[in-house]
Amino acid sequence: MNKDQMLLEMIASAVQEMRGNGQWGTAHVYHSAGNAFRRFRQGKDIAFADFDASVVKAFENDLRRRQCSWNTVSTYMKVLRAIYNRAIDQGLAPYAPRLFRHVQTAVHTERKKAMETGEIGTLLHADGRMSDAALQQARDLFRLMFLLRGMPFVDMAYLRKGDLTGDTIRYRRRKTGRPLTVRLTPEARQLIGRLANRDSRSPYLFPFLSSPEGSEAAYREYQAALRRLNRHLAVLRLRLGCDTALSTYTARHTWATMAYYCEVHPGIISEAMGHSSIAVTETYLKPFRNERIDAANREVIAFVQRQGLPDRHAARRAFRRSS
Repeated sequence: MNKDQMLLEMIASAVQEMRGNGQWGTAHVYHSAGNAFRRFRQGKDIAFADFDASVVKAFENDLRRRQCSWNTVSTYMKVLRAIYNRAIDQGLAPYAPRLFRHVQTAVHTERKKAMETGEIGTLLHADGRMSDAALQQARDLFRLMFLLRGMPFVDMAYLRKGDLTGDTIRYRRRKTGRPLTVRLTPEARQLIGRLANRDSRSPYLFPFLSSPEGSEAAYREYQAALRRLNRHLAVLRLRLGCDTALSTYTARHTWATMAYYCEVHPGIISEAMGHSSIAVTETYLKPFRNERIDAANREVIAFVQRQGLPDRHAARRAFRRSS
């Protein structure tokens, strides 16, 4: 084992490798995590021989002092864990069991991201065209992402004309590589016709990208389109009077939540959304489940207040009715 192998050096090497493979988004996340750790260390690198649980915990505390969200903390910790595991695999770091046990690596989903039923219904079925062309396009794109089973904007931006055959779209999730087939509804087909790329020379179905797929230029075009769309969705929210914040992720979370409202099994929702596992789907549904648990609590308390302390069988029946 090379005791002089340094963590930040290995992150930089991984970033360079990812850029060479066209993994621009992942490279950006690793680069940001490396910058955060360098700032925490005041510019100093650290050998894997000195990288222990106390360093990991101190880094977490530093991120929180800097007002980073728990999801940002989780992302950066998972980057460090991946780099640490890579170093172990290459014989460059000593194995320390449960090194990341006491820091945040899970995704927090306590804040509700899905729209209410009435809100998404209004957005989907509102009549008339908006005078602002940018807001009209934002509304159409949001509608389409929802109608395509909460398709992420990154997958939509990279769709190719050949992915659309008749009333079917076949593509691979850019995040997980899972192949998906989506049958278009008439509403979705109409929106695609309205939003489709008019450039006959472009391979892309929508006019967000002009550079070759896999290039850094295409990634930057996608990022610019994403930021622009999210800005327009924020304005659209105010224009429509929605209480829920609107972003491209809102369409995805809303589709998952509405499917769960309709009692679709989480396994089917996971397949429909192309998640890597059902555990990912569970994070989408956690806020909704918390609401059901809170409703069950209110039901039990109300039952007790009406009738006095119930026997255990009555309590179970009350809980089942509210679940």
